[in-house]
Amino acid sequence: MLPFPDQPPAHWIAVACAEHVANGLAWGIMQVCHGKSAPLRRVKPGDRVAYYSPTVTFNRNGPRGDACQAFTALGTVAEGSVYQVELAEDFHPFRRDVIWQAKGRAPIQPLLDRLSFTQNRRSWGYAFRFGLFPATGADLDLIAANLTAIA
Repeated sequence: MLPFPDQPPAHWIAVACAEHVANGLAWGIMQVCHGKSAPLRRVKPGDRVAYYSPTVTFNRNGPRGDACQAFTALGTVAEGSVYQVELAEDFHPFRRDVIWQAKGRAPIQPLLDRLSFTQNRRSWGYAFRFGLFPATGADLDLIAANLTAIA
């Protein structure tokens, strides 16, 4: 018998531009914080994750005026552990496999007063700066209800 009982699945909000989320949907993966491994090690198989996309495209030099400000995908972390891939000679990001269940655009503005991490917060965008943070099951249920199912 294990010294600690199994933990129930956790719920996470990950942050990436919509273009990168679309790649993750196509490849069945998640990647956060420019490919760092430490944040992904907090996520376990069976956990649910929703992606928030502040912009449509990624720009290292700051916003390009292509705001998205919507949740763009929701899925469940698959069995397996964090792994590293080589995308370029100088870029070797870490990833986790995800079974995606929903995609689309669920704008955050109508949900601000109902999400636990934005409710009653003047600076509601602060949490997103971390790239990956915990949420509640109710938060992910609300996001899921506002995304379209994957066909």
